[in-house]
Formats: sequence, structure tokens, C-alpha cells
Amino acid sequence: MTAEAAAAPAETPEKLVARLARAGRAAQRVLARMSDGDKAKALRHAAQALRDAEGEVLAANARDMEAGAARGLSAAMLDRLRLDHARLAGIADAVYAVAGLPDPVGEVIDRRQRPNGLELSRVRVPIGLIGIVYESRPNVTADAAALCVRAGNAVLLRGGSEAIHSNRAIHAALVKGLAEAGVPADAVQLMPTQDRAAVGAMLQATGLIDMIVPRGGKSLVARVQADARVPVLAHLDGICHTYIHSAADPDMARAVALNAKMRRTGICGAMETLLLDAQFPACAAVVADLIAEGCELRGDARAQALDPRILPATDEDWDTEYLEAVLSVAVVDGLDAALDHIARHSSGHTDAIVTNDMAAAERFLNEVDSAIVMVNASTQFADGGEFGLGAEIGIATGRIHARGPVALEGLTTYKWQVRGHGQTRP
Repeated sequence: MTAEAAAAPAETPEKLVARLARAGRAAQRVLARMSDGDKAKALRHAAQALRDAEGEVLAANARDMEAGAARGLSAAMLDRLRLDHARLAGIADAVYAVAGLPDPVGEVIDRRQRPNGLELSRVRVPIGLIGIVYESRPNVTADAAALCVRAGNAVLLRGGSEAIHSNRAIHAALVKGLAEAGVPADAVQLMPTQDRAAVGAMLQATGLIDMIVPRGGKSLVARVQADARVPVLAHLDGICHTYIHSAADPDMARAVALNAKMRRTGICGAMETLLLDAQFPACAAVVADLIAEGCELRGDARAQALDPRILPATDEDWDTEYLEAVLSVAVVDGLDAALDHIARHSSGHTDAIVTNDMAAAERFLNEVDSAIVMVNASTQFADGGEFGLGAEIGIATGRIHARGPVALEGLTTYKWQVRGHGQTRP
């Protein structure tokens, strides 16, 4: 290192983010000119590059897993972090699947002609440069890159320190594959520092970053929403409810409840509160199934009366996203009581009813104000892939721009195109 370099001041987080953002915006302009076929080809190259880099990625993930265990990460967090052959193959398959999705860019949302002859169209266009701040899950690196590129956006990624080596290995493979097919390397950038100040600089980068997507726990999302001067597409807690109605089929109710909680406890679509109708005849059986699978239940007094192994629930439990084998259980008097409980405690993510009474089902669908509302299905289906959208960037729980699984369409905006024939306004 030269004396001049040693004496030069370190790049501030603000300057770093500005430099990366400008490079990303320049790359996005190139990406926006690429054809649908070229973008799809680039993603197929990226998927193959991920498969080819399996050794490097799994070795990097092993380093993260070892460090995570030493730091005392919970079993749920370690499960989110862990990669193996099957999971990495699934990540590559998801990137490949995005290549096969219809390109939303250029879609004409609607078209009309004014009495004066002006022809107006609303057309989908990329958002621009998207910043994504996320924790734990290294698959987000690939999912976010694939979706952003497919929709013509550049992306600036900032993953959590617990997955730093995994994210870097996945990012390197993706960029290699994309660049081979003509996508500028700067279209997908990974923040080179774990300095928390860099996140703050991203949140303040008005005019450089067009949208921020946070993916992580409540504290991360709260910080992003509190500090951001850039529009935010928020993914809040997954406090998901399943209400077993009095007219539910007992076998269906038992299967759905068990799957909704125990298939994978660490995902945002996992059921966190079970509401049992007081008139449902198999409440005790549903509870027993969950306990037999190793789930700790915390319930109100009426739920505790169903099984002595149920612990007392606190007020905090009804508003907790456990992300582990812990579940809140309440017994309610009918649909109105269930709707009231969900209105007070749901995070607006995913809520479900199990019933053979279609009138009750339709009421539930209409009155529960969540991004995803289900009838006779496990909340674990709250996933962009399961919705046929390919990989997702998150489940948006707000009400503006996009809601539910955010895939390609949610990563576009629109512009008006006006075609005239010399009209002037009187």
C-alpha cells in the first residue's frame, strides 16, 4: 500500500452507497434494454452457475453454520441458515423457474381513447434500483436477484452477518452466470460491508434507491420503517391464525392444523395461533396431535381444560411470532369471536378457516383483512412458489403497491403512454 493510499480517508457509508447505487442505476439502464429472451437466458445461466458452484457455496455455508452455533443462534435461525444439496438445488431451480415466467415489463394494463382522439395506455415498467435488507436466509440472495433481473430492475443486497459467507458465495456464482449472458455485473450488487451504518445510508438514499424491501425480524422492519426516506415495501410478522369452525371436518381439521404449525415452524407462513370453536367436537384430538409432534402449547383457560399439558398463555403470546414449535391456543364462541380475535392480533399476513359451512367460509374471506385469507388449507401455502409466481421477494402485509407474495408484478410500476395526432388543448 502506498503512503498516499494509507493516508486517504476511508470511504464513508454514504459515499459507498452512493457509488454502488450509481453503478446499479447505470447497469439497470442496460438491463432495461435487454429483450425478454435475453433476460431469461441470463437467469438460466445463473441457475447453472449456482449448481456448478455447489462445493464453494456449501463450504461457505458450513462456516456460517459453525459461527452461528458458536454465537448461540436458535434452532429456528440455524434452520433458516442451513444449506445442503437439496436446498441449494431448490434455490437454483427457483432461479431457473423465474426465467420461464412471463415478463411483466411492457404489459399494457389498460388502454382507452379520449373523445379528442388521444390514445392513452398504462404500461408496466421496472421500478429501477431496489435495495433489499435481509437476515438469515441465504436463499433471499438468489431469489431477490432473479426476480429483480427478470423484471428489469437492478438490486443492491445487504444480507445479515450470520450468512455473510453463504451470501458472498451465492452472489459470486449468480453474477458469473449473469455476466456470461450479457447482464452487467453491477445489476446485482452485494454490500461489501456489514457496517450497520451502511443500512442507514441505504435508507436515506433518496433519488438513488427507488424502493427498499426489508426481510427479517420485527426489529429490522421497525428500523427500516422508522428511518427510511426511500419508499418501503414492508414484510411484517407472520402471526398467522387457523380457526377451526364448528362445522369443520374433524380429519381435515387435524391434518390442516398439524401441517400449518409443524411442517416447518421457522417460516413466516407457519401458524402461530390456533382458534378452536367451542362447538367443534374434536378439539382435544387436534391438541393431542400437536403435542404428540413435540409442539409446546400455551392456551387460555378453556384451552387448558382440553389437556393438562397446555401451559397458560400470557397477553404477549397472542402477539408473538414464535418461529419454533410453540403455539398459542384459544377456544372461541363462534365465528364472530374468531373474527374479533384475528382483528385484534393478526399481523395481516395469512389467516385461515377450516369449515364445511360455505357461508361461514365466505364471511371469513370477506371480513378478515389480511394479505392472504384461506379456506380449508394450511397457512404454509403462503408462498410465491405455491401461488405459481415463482420465487418471491417476500409477503407484503401493507395495503399500498403490492400485497401478499411479491413476485415479478410487484417489482414493477407503470407509466402512461399518450399517442396523439397533433391535438392541442383548448
